Amino acid sequence: MIQIIKSFVIIITDVLSLAIFLRALVSFLPIQTPNNFLIALIYQVSEPVLSIIRPIIPRTGNIDITPMVAIITLQLIQTVIFRIG
Repeated sequence: MIQIIKSFVIIITDVLSLAIFLRALVSFLPIQTPNNFLIALIYQVSEPVLSIIRPIIPRTGNIDITPMVAIITLQLIQTVIFRIG
């Protein structure tokens, strides 16, 4: 049972990390249609994590380091879960 929970948490953290990474990449592209289904899905998946971290991390000029902090945090959570048990 613990192995199933660990696997679930690892999959969730991987999916969230990928969504946040893709969101950061998409932010550099000149998107003509912001109503693109795939982009909207990426934003919907990543926004809950980023909205938690955004008030904690101050903006540094024009650079938003929230995605980097979120990915590092998710990977730390994954490492801790992997080492339990």
